[in-house]
Amino acid sequence: MRSAPLAVTALTAALLLTACSSDGDGDGGNTGSGTACAVGAVDIEVGPANAAPAAGDTGNVPVTVTNRGDDACTLDGFPRVELRAGDTSAVLPEEEGAKPQQLTLAKDTAATFTITYVRGEDGGSGSLDVQKLAIGLPGGDDEQSFPWSYGPVPVDGEDTPDATVSTFLQAGD
Repeated sequence: MRSAPLAVTALTAALLLTACSSDGDGDGGNTGSGTACAVGAVDIEVGPANAAPAAGDTGNVPVTVTNRGDDACTLDGFPRVELRAGDTSAVLPEEEGAKPQQLTLAKDTAATFTITYVRGEDGGSGSLDVQKLAIGLPGGDDEQSFPWSYGPVPVDGEDTPDATVSTFLQAGD
């Protein structure tokens, strides 16, 4: 009688292990040697955000990148994110302790990353009055710009914004 439940458990485990990898390398199909994802072949969606309501509060802006090309593409590294205020711009540092992973996006699959920022003082001398957000992908020089409606962001003496960018994470199933 015990052999039937054990057999079912073993079969279930084998099926789960097989389902985790579509290419036999045991990584769940998340890595690969496809070409780098290009801004022109993906849709980039910013938000909806958990905006910081007042100066000193922290907000999060999720960004979704969906492959719309016919072929798989690879995200290998961190997104390149820049905050712009007129002629001034500031590149966001990577989230402390975050480790980039290589993700392969098949057609119509997505990855996400998060911009975490502190809201600055309106009109404050130590704040960047951000108007635009520019996003680029690893391995490419192109970028796409979006309006920034989440308020100013404080900067330190070296013009580093009080904001970070996370690594890419696979979205969906």
